[in-house]
Amino acid sequence: MRLLRWVGIVAGSILGLLVVCLGIIYALSQRRISRHYEVAGRDVPVPTDSASLAWGRHVAETRGCAICHTASLGGQTFIDVPPVARLYAANLTSGKGGVAAKYATPADWERSIRQGVAPDGRALLFMPAQEFYHISDQDLGALIAWIRSRPPVDHEQPAQSVGPVGRALFLTGKLPLLPAELIDHQAARPTTPVAGVTVEYGRYLAGTCVGCHGEHLSGGQIPGAPPEMAHPMNITTDTVTGIGKWTQAEFTKAIREGIRPDGTHLKPDMPYQQFARYSDDEVAAIWMYLRTVPAKAYGGR
Repeated sequence: MRLLRWVGIVAGSILGLLVVCLGIIYALSQRRISRHYEVAGRDVPVPTDSASLAWGRHVAETRGCAICHTASLGGQTFIDVPPVARLYAANLTSGKGGVAAKYATPADWERSIRQGVAPDGRALLFMPAQEFYHISDQDLGALIAWIRSRPPVDHEQPAQSVGPVGRALFLTGKLPLLPAELIDHQAARPTTPVAGVTVEYGRYLAGTCVGCHGEHLSGGQIPGAPPEMAHPMNITTDTVTGIGKWTQAEFTKAIREGIRPDGTHLKPDMPYQQFARYSDDEVAAIWMYLRTVPAKAYGGR
């Protein structure tokens, strides 16, 4: 009987400690999630001519907007792992449930796309603004114009939530839940390289790769991603696990057709159908940049 009592005491103590820990994790994470940002959006010129709209579509396709927001921009749930999070890519259109009505000015769009902050000052969850931060005014203006031109889609956004595992990963720096925290909102705008087959322009375009392949582009499991999602490959110059032995032609075939040098197909999570729309010069520029990325073993992110 005494043993059972001690077992009960120990079990109760462990449970109590767990509850306290969960409470602390929730409080600390919610304080950051609920933070209000006083961020002034930048008014970028938004063109309306057909050539600019076509370029805006090109930017959207090659920057991966449709991957999360869908081809119609009507939005979708892209993470649904309750212990981690239930996150939704917003309906960007003017339809029912869309956010377009809340984005009255180009500055509102700029604040969200490049700085990860909604018009009401809250940080957007998992919006990869750090990848779009360097996007030029010209590309951003064309992108905004194209988004505005899309037909309305009636699609209500369900409530988002972050579970205990997601909050713990967030607090330990393993889950970039609030990209707004990763950006210096007061810094001067970075200069944009001139478009061309150069390392600098390739670096500019490859900013899209960071979200999946990691800061160092070495791939591995994406923190917080559903377990069934394929792990992005290593695209550094590592000759064992990366693309160090690939040729430019092999890289081009992979990025446009999803086929590796050995003839095997890339995992379907690699959106090569989108990246196939890169021009020859854009692919060449990305290749030139990737050849300068230091080799890193697979999984180092």
